[in-house]
Amino acid sequence: MSKSDCSPAAVSEWIVENFPRGRDYEEPFKVLVSTILSQRTRDENTEEASRRLFSVYPDPQSLMKAEPEDLYELIKASGMYRQKAARIINCAKIIMDSFGGSVPDTLEGLVTIPGVGRKTANIVLNVSFGRDALAVDTHVHRIANRLGWVKTKKPDDTEFALMKILPPKIWGPVNGSMVEFGREICRPIGPKCETCGIRECCEFFSQVFVQTTGK
Repeated sequence: MSKSDCSPAAVSEWIVENFPRGRDYEEPFKVLVSTILSQRTRDENTEEASRRLFSVYPDPQSLMKAEPEDLYELIKASGMYRQKAARIINCAKIIMDSFGGSVPDTLEGLVTIPGVGRKTANIVLNVSFGRDALAVDTHVHRIANRLGWVKTKKPDDTEFALMKILPPKIWGPVNGSMVEFGREICRPIGPKCETCGIRECCEFFSQVFVQTTGK
């Protein structure tokens, strides 16, 4: 990518185009629960845990009746399975008791559920309800700062800053694509700057990588 168009909009579109990422589920409850299971684990672990869980407990009605220990073997692959089991059962109970069995379709409603933060809520809003919602996790936060788009300390601050400079149409897909980009190229330690297609648009590359390596 040349320096002729290094705007955040153009760069983010390049990332989405070159690092596409699909979703295994679209149904709100499954998206919500699988996103909770994905915390601090790899995609393949999330996929295994979600598949096994939903084969036994496909909806909040069935899940709310489970005991945490009933879920341990099903979701063990996701890590932190004891905490996650209690969290998703409680999530199912709240959806049934407070929201009539339907996952809320607003940010305000979603974040009232313990364990559901803005990132998880925004993923559900975008994937399941088709809303323009920007989910910012550690990858998005780190890469946006590394590129020089923002100067923020917390993911929530990054979310609000990016909403001002990225077109709404890109808010949804940019999260998953930045996760893939962050794992393959823009890694936290040892980023592959020399093979990165947007290095000419990156503040880190020009100010840190080039100066320290002389390349």
